[in-house]
Amino acid sequence: MKITNRFAIFAVVVVSLAGAGQALAADYLLKPGKEDHKWLLPASPVAPADNQVTPARIELGKALFFDPRLSSDGNLSCASCHSPMMGWSDGLPTAKGNKSKVLGRATPTITNTAYNTLQMWDGRKSSLEDQALGPMESMDEMAMDLTALFKWLNAEPTYKDMFARAYPGEPIDRTTVAKGIASFERTVTSSNSPFDRWLRGDEKAMTRQQIIGFRLFSDAGKGNCIACHHAPNFTDGGFHHIGLAAHDKVNPDVGRYAIKPVAAMKGAFKTPTLRDISLTAPYFHDGSARTLAEVMAHYNAGGVSKNNLSPNMKPLALSPEEASAIVAFMQALTTPAQPFVLPQLPFN
Repeated sequence: MKITNRFAIFAVVVVSLAGAGQALAADYLLKPGKEDHKWLLPASPVAPADNQVTPARIELGKALFFDPRLSSDGNLSCASCHSPMMGWSDGLPTAKGNKSKVLGRATPTITNTAYNTLQMWDGRKSSLEDQALGPMESMDEMAMDLTALFKWLNAEPTYKDMFARAYPGEPIDRTTVAKGIASFERTVTSSNSPFDRWLRGDEKAMTRQQIIGFRLFSDAGKGNCIACHHAPNFTDGGFHHIGLAAHDKVNPDVGRYAIKPVAAMKGAFKTPTLRDISLTAPYFHDGSARTLAEVMAHYNAGGVSKNNLSPNMKPLALSPEEASAIVAFMQALTTPAQPFVLPQLPFN
């Protein structure tokens, strides 16, 4: 019988996963094949024609992103929830907003969000520009009076100069503020993880256990993680009910259903990227998983809540060694940290 599916071959030749990833019978499975290259990200995210990324726009957006004066109390910036020290998230189960109000959803990382086609857990924003002012306008988050914000920005000499260089001839308003922040966010990317280096030919970039984890992750008959976490950014851009226990509570968060009232979307949330996932615990939209091991245990069990569960959610029957190998693979999706220089904010 002629077998052409690499993963079918993999299922036959894996003798044992005992000892967290030992004994692959075929060494070539430890090397990336042509079909694996689909996981390599494009060199840079696509930007809209009217907001191509330039150094001046990045500089402006970076200042706006880190400036707490864009909030009503002057103490909360975009970076307060999306911190470079916390994987561009905040390390909390769910976010804290205006006056430290505990919010209902976890802060998603902005890493590689420029590759997404929809933004926010429920997909209510269509682009980085569209979402940029959302937290400022929300009374639960930054609670900013935008009229007062634009008045101040137009009167601040350094910001006026920065806007003039970034968007010459355009007013300082919600459009250019959103464009600037989006331009900076397009620079927050991850594409040089051990997994990426392995794909590009560095055979020692990942351990044997991590490579086995990738094969299990990609195998529809085993981990089946690729049902939702597609190449190259480890997300399908879709929305799924994954069976979190919170869905069995009274008045649970309905997720995407609030935006698109279709029965299948009740309790469904956007598939997050897994890139830099080791930096962004806790996990899930409600922050209910503290570790990647807990994430795998949830999927291995097929979820907790069965009410309106996504058809992709089924018990996996992975052995402890197999689950550990997938966790090890996910840990190989983090790009090594590089020094990050905070902006010097305008102050006159």
